[in-house]
Amino acid sequence: MNSIITYHLEMTDPAQLRPSPRAPVGFETRQVAPPQPSLNRWFYAQVGAEWQWTDRLSWSDDQWRAWADRPELETWIGYLNDVPVGYYELERQPDASVGIAYFGLLPAFVGRGLGGPLLTRAIQRAWAMGAARVWVHTCTLDHPAALSNYQARGLRLYKSVASG
Repeated sequence: MNSIITYHLEMTDPAQLRPSPRAPVGFETRQVAPPQPSLNRWFYAQVGAEWQWTDRLSWSDDQWRAWADRPELETWIGYLNDVPVGYYELERQPDASVGIAYFGLLPAFVGRGLGGPLLTRAIQRAWAMGAARVWVHTCTLDHPAALSNYQARGLRLYKSVASG
């Protein structure tokens, strides 16, 4: 069995953000408000299907509600000409950091240059939430461009952990 490597990345100052050089005409993000746990569940399943996101597939409606309907969690959807293309979840932590809990594109939109603009918006929103630090974890099971996208936006790798 191959080892899975989890990468821990962070940004400690908003000036470290390197925005994506372009966002397509018609691209925007909108917050899901009020929270809609079934939407979080749907995006988790759709975005994560190819990347072995399985931990939450068996969650009950109550578990999804407990996750999504909290003041410390924000869910945002990226749209291109009003068509959903991906999402991100931002979670305020007790230490004043904001974690990018989940981030990704729907399969039909992978490879179309939308990951950079979506991640730029996620990081900008995390700082706007009052973050002292923005962080994310990714791993070798994620899209092959995930790590490079995070690093291209200015997130710095500070730890790698092998498992399995």
